[in-house]
Amino acid sequence: METGTEGGSPGDLLGLAGYLVLGTFLGFVFVMSEVVSWYRIQEMFRFQSFHMYGIIGGALVVAALSLQVIQRLGLSDRAGRPIRTAPKEWGGSSIPAARYWIGGGLFGVGWALLGACPGPIFALLGSGVTVMVVGLAAAVAGTWAYALVRPQLPH
Repeated sequence: METGTEGGSPGDLLGLAGYLVLGTFLGFVFVMSEVVSWYRIQEMFRFQSFHMYGIIGGALVVAALSLQVIQRLGLSDRAGRPIRTAPKEWGGSSIPAARYWIGGGLFGVGWALLGACPGPIFALLGSGVTVMVVGLAAAVAGTWAYALVRPQLPH
């Protein structure tokens, strides 16, 4: 999806400032709702608490409703292009949707081991959990490694 931010106009900087403010607010919400709490995440993976499942389920409901509103109202992006969601490509392996099962499994293992998924890493860093620099470095390294091997993967 194109962003339309090729130039460096003041409007682009204002838009980036808006993202910074929203991201900071979201980080504050993550910290206050204990979404970034290692203990809450461990409770979730041990099926000991509904807290995180309720938050994730609520986010799924909001996302689904938002997509329905966007599609039904025919909303457009800032450049005037209609917002569309592309259908999922299930892949050509003998296991249906193997790419999603494997990728989701790897993501979940990393999440369980680190105690944080990529978004809250920044909130944790901002709240003083400096050890998350290691998690951030690992996330960046994993993204870089994927970009390196992506051309050889069956997409």
